[in-house]
Amino acid sequence: MFLLCAGLALAVNSAEAQHFVKAHPAARVVVRPAAPSPRHVWVDDEWSWKGGAYVQVPGHWILPPHGRKAWVPGHWVTKHGHGDYWVAGHWS
Repeated sequence: MFLLCAGLALAVNSAEAQHFVKAHPAARVVVRPAAPSPRHVWVDDEWSWKGGAYVQVPGHWILPPHGRKAWVPGHWVTKHGHGDYWVAGHWS
């Protein structure tokens, strides 16, 4: 779980740099496993900038941080003339 969280944190930091690509990579189909508990929240796959390309960070179940209940999924943004970049998901 720690590694998944670390990967997610890396995805958040990478998104702030706005690495543009001409076309964002296609996501692979992921089967969501059963939740470990009713309190866990599913965090969808994210994208992280590594080695000059976006790589998919697998989705996972996680307990929300104190005071947070909703995960806002990440998404792709297209900036005309530049390409696409990933905006990381976050807790609200």
